[in-house]
Amino acid sequence: MTSLLEFKQYIQRFYIKNETYITYVWKFLLALVSILLINNRLGYMHSLSNIAIVMMASLLCAIMPPNFIMFVAAVFIVGHLYFLAIECALVTVVVFLLMFLLYFRFSPKDTLAVLLTPVFFFLRIPYVMPLAMGLLGTPASIISVSFGLVISYMLSYFSANAANFGSIEGVEQAPGEFTNIISGMLGDKTMIVMIAAFAVALIITYFIRRSSLDHCWKIAIAAGSISMVLVLLVGGLMSETNISVVGVILGTIVSALLALVIEFFAFNLDYSRTEKVQFEDDEYYYYVKAVPKVTLATPERRVKKINRAHGKR
Repeated sequence: MTSLLEFKQYIQRFYIKNETYITYVWKFLLALVSILLINNRLGYMHSLSNIAIVMMASLLCAIMPPNFIMFVAAVFIVGHLYFLAIECALVTVVVFLLMFLLYFRFSPKDTLAVLLTPVFFFLRIPYVMPLAMGLLGTPASIISVSFGLVISYMLSYFSANAANFGSIEGVEQAPGEFTNIISGMLGDKTMIVMIAAFAVALIITYFIRRSSLDHCWKIAIAAGSISMVLVLLVGGLMSETNISVVGVILGTIVSALLALVIEFFAFNLDYSRTEKVQFEDDEYYYYVKAVPKVTLATPERRVKKINRAHGKR
């Protein structure tokens, strides 16, 4: 345990010392992974898949605010879909505009939640996002996580149905094509069940981790994980969707373990040294529960100077 605490403090000191450079690096890597994921799932416009374009866009995102990564990712998605079929691009632009309005209104600082949700979705462990945002975010983070889920299902939908687009002839058939695209993108029952389950898990995780219970973050992770599994399984049965029970359980277990890693770095407390203080003023009594953080004393470096004695000539 001591070695883990030393490692944690080393990472914290390293990050504080090099925060500016680390910020550039993580924004570059996040943009690069997001663009490569989009190109891998869609990839209809070959010019956008050019490695030079990808690298330049990622480098630009590294020096811009984090929300700019979302804008670049949206441009890549719309560009690929425009090459596939203009109807797909138009519908996607409308969906993005609606989602951006909700995002910038309620949770404009949750860039990581929006971008990492599709990444973990295609790694088959998206369940880590509601747990992580319940621990680190606010209830408004539901908007960001849901935004990421919608993007994930959009990419999957267009990738799986690419052969059905771009073949209409005549203006008369265009409204029907738009209707099919909208119903296909937003009428996915699995996506709706996932959004509901993630919202429930995030809310439960958030309110429990803000309580004064001992080990509240661990309890919040367990409660959030169990509630998410239950909502997914019950919702899957009620909506008759093809949700894998084994995949949900295994993915939630892995996600809970990752959430425990987050808890170790963000909220590691020593409950054996808990103190309860009671005091009052003219209007109130105060009951305060103080739980110290787990810290490790950093050994001080001592420099001992040894001066050689010079003999007399």
